[in-house]
Amino acid sequence: MSARGRFITFEGSEGCGKSTQIARLKARLEGEGREVLLTREPGGTAAGEKVRDLLQHAPEGEGLTAEAELLLFAASRAQLVREVIEPALARGAWVLADRFLDSTTVYQGVGRGLGAEAVATVNALAVGGCLPDRTVLLDIDVAESRRRIAGRDGGVADRMEREPDAFFERVRRGYLELAAGEPGRFLVIDASATPDVVEAQIASKVLGVEG
Repeated sequence: MSARGRFITFEGSEGCGKSTQIARLKARLEGEGREVLLTREPGGTAAGEKVRDLLQHAPEGEGLTAEAELLLFAASRAQLVREVIEPALARGAWVLADRFLDSTTVYQGVGRGLGAEAVATVNALAVGGCLPDRTVLLDIDVAESRRRIAGRDGGVADRMEREPDAFFERVRRGYLELAAGEPGRFLVIDASATPDVVEAQIASKVLGVEG
């Protein structure tokens, strides 16, 4: 029987560089001969991608309440865990996730003001016992986040990216408080550093690779 794989999640505000660092870690791991599976949230399954479109792009999603948003993220995650993540971990793969339950804790619980207790209950139902082995938090200030968003995809922001600065200030504080409460799981990295510097820190702390 294969040893269980490892589950590494990447978190942070918009424009923090998650996609770049996930791709770099994937290349490192595959260079070692490991199976690597990438997931993203919302999405990652056929049903989840429909939810992603509703949450981020579809006009029907513009009037969603905070509660509906929370439950849609959770529905996408519940399907992803059972259809994709758990089977991959069981066969020994490394799963690298672009967002997971911490995003909901922070964006909906703190950013939207739904509160920790309600969000924790929904998260627990969605993920079951599937929790990250390590979480990389790419910390970035709001001004730099805005600059990066404006410089990509023709500067077209999705529904979440259009939230005001005050929302993203709450999100950043929420992430840092979450990380402070679970220092054994979270690796907090200054995302304003160059991609090479960030990659080296992740390799050192997650894989034990120096230099």
